[in-house]
Parts: sequence; structure tokens; C-alpha cells
Amino acid sequence: MASDPRPVLPPLREVIAAYGLQASKALGQNFLLDEQLLDRIAAIPGPLKDQPAFEVGPGPGGLTRAILRAGARLVAVERDDRCLPALAELSDSFPGQLRIISGDAMQVDAQAEAGTGAHIIANLPYNVGTALLVGWLSAPWEPLPWWSSLTLMFQMEVAERIVAKPGGDHYGRLAVLSQWRSEARIAMKVHRSAFTPPPKVMSAVVHITPKPSPKGVELKQLERLTAAAFGQRRKMLRQSLKSVPGALDALGQIGIDSQRRAETVSVEEFVALARLMSERS
Repeated sequence: MASDPRPVLPPLREVIAAYGLQASKALGQNFLLDEQLLDRIAAIPGPLKDQPAFEVGPGPGGLTRAILRAGARLVAVERDDRCLPALAELSDSFPGQLRIISGDAMQVDAQAEAGTGAHIIANLPYNVGTALLVGWLSAPWEPLPWWSSLTLMFQMEVAERIVAKPGGDHYGRLAVLSQWRSEARIAMKVHRSAFTPPPKVMSAVVHITPKPSPKGVELKQLERLTAAAFGQRRKMLRQSLKSVPGALDALGQIGIDSQRRAETVSVEEFVALARLMSERS
């Protein structure tokens, strides 16, 4: 039997102890140490051998290890300087596979750094996770975005908002933005006890794959519509959308009852509204 060519690495707990990497609450850090669980997360996007990948907030490098073991060419962005020596050691163990950027992911041009076609895989810091997701979902679609897939860890409540269907309390602007030109699903639920330190809430890994952008729809129109509609989600559309020029006329043309509330309007109906308004703008 052939031996495993992958490097033998010290347990993550030893790395954390050696470099004094207690999780920082200010940076929204919660570390995952279960290597089998981490390998399962890295497997969600599919085969990563020789594929470009991008990770935000690798911390001590738990998920980073799993992505590298899967064979990806990884760019990782870390703003916590304490973690950089541990990550550099990991880079030495996987020659040519890992490039580390010291900086804030909110300020980094992920496409320029990771390259078109990259799989974004991350246990996102809780305090910037949603903002990063919205940025990636708002990228130009021509007819697809620069990234191939998103495999992201969120608090369970955020994960439910991303995949929500019409009619429930979780359904809102984030669901529409996530689903109008992507497929979003909860790929794995992760118990709070899997993290160090354990967060107060459950978490989940969301997997998002892009699909061709609907023709004739401007993102800014969709954002204006959903901002107004869900900004007053308990009110009827005739009230919540009256501040958006042309929205009430578009409702009538498409045949959407203006007495409905935003939470009952499907992603497809919001897209149809945005398309009609985009054509008129």
C-alpha cells in the first residue's frame, strides 16, 4: 500500500498553544479543531485538486489544512498578525500551494488575488461575514461571477436567511439577493461545541453556486425594490413601494396584488418587477 504523501502536521491544539492563539472576540474568531469535520467542509465544493481557492480568516489554519490537503492552490487573508507565523509554517509544509495575505478581507480585491474561477471557502468571522457575502453576490455576472462557488460558515440564523423561502420570518433581502442568480443550500449544520471557544449559537455551512444572471435585470433596481419592500415588511406593497418610482405601476402590469406583503413575494416575482423597471429606467 502506498504511503500518504501529505505532510504530517501537529494537532491544532498544539499549534494554538505554541503560538498563543487564543480566539479574539473583537475579531469574531471561533476556531474549528476537528480535522475530520474540516475535511468534510473542504469537500463540499467538490474536487479541489489544482483549483484556485480563497479563504478569509484562517486563524491557526484548521480549514486551511483541509483545503490544502484537498490539493487546492490557496490564497488566505488574515488580519490577526498573531496567526501569521503558524500559517507561514503551514505554507512550508505545502510548498507552492499557499499564499498568505496579511490584511483586512474587506479591503482586499479577492478576484485580483485569487484569480477567476476561485472557490471561496471560509469559516467567516461573525462580524463581517454577511458584508463579505453581499459583496461577492453583488459582483458583475457576465454571465457568471468571477468565483466558482461559495462554501461559507455562518451563524445558523444568517444561514437560514440566505436559503429562506417566501412566507417565513427568515425570508428577506438576503434571500432574494442570494437566490435570484444563485442556488443556495445549507450543506452542513455545525454544533456550537465543535468550536473553540464555543459560540452562543449554532452554525451552518452554506454552499452557493452561481447560475447565469437573468437577462435585462439591473442589480440596483432589485436592491431598491427589496430595500423598500422589506424595510416595511408588515405593510402592504402599495404602501411599502410607493416611494419607489414606477413600482406600483409595475405591480399592476405584472399582476402582483398590491395588498400582498413583501414576505409573500417570490424571488421570481421580485426579479420580474426589477426587469420591468430596469427596462423603463
